[in-house]
Formats: sequence, C-alpha cells, structure tokens
Amino acid sequence: MSKTNSDFGRGGELNTMVGKGSVIQGDMRVQSSLRVDGKVNGNITATDTVQIGREGEVEGHIHARHAFLAGRVSGNILTQGKVVLETRAVVLGDIRATRLVVEEGAVFNGKCVMKEEERDTEETS
Repeated sequence: MSKTNSDFGRGGELNTMVGKGSVIQGDMRVQSSLRVDGKVNGNITATDTVQIGREGEVEGHIHARHAFLAGRVSGNILTQGKVVLETRAVVLGDIRATRLVVEEGAVFNGKCVMKEEERDTEETS
C-alpha cells in the first residue's frame, strides 16, 4: 500500500532522505518533510511529515506535523496532526497526536495523549 504526503492532509515536499545503510549521529532539523530508511541516533524535528521506512530506525524523539511509521522508533513522538503505525512498526515511547492509526501487527509500548484539533466553535441556540 503506497502512501504519499497527501495522505496526511496538507502534503509537504519531501526534501531530505536518510538512505538505507546510512547512519546519522546527532539531532536533525528539517524544513519540510523527511524520510528515514537508514538509522538516526538523535532527535528529529521537521516542519511537515516524518516517514520512517520499514528498515528505518530512530533512537530519539520525533517532533513533526505528521508521522508515518513503518520501522522502529525508540523515543517519544509529538505531532500536531496524524500518526500512522504501519503493520511492521515498533514504537517504544509515548505519542502525542490529534489522530492515531494503528494497523494490525504494529507494536506500541508507551502511552498516547490525543487532543482535538483546535476548531472555531460558535455557540448556537
């Protein structure tokens, strides 16, 4: 099943990629979206979507608008939008998101805090 950034609502341009076999030591700050198919030992901050491929691994916290996870994350995930855990995803840490999708087979060991999206509400009588 192929996913694109548009699956997360407001899509962003994928402009940074950590390829299979690559290892990044240290924190990453990315303008727009990031895909990880290698390994990142450090925190990730992205202004849009973070995608972790099936063989991708992150040891650190993730801060992003949305997160699509098919690999392994050891750390907390904080988003303003949606977090999707695909069948092979493993998350060892807490999740804070507006929406959470967990496919059958995904492993999630942590706690989840979900908040409603901020909406303009008008009181009607």
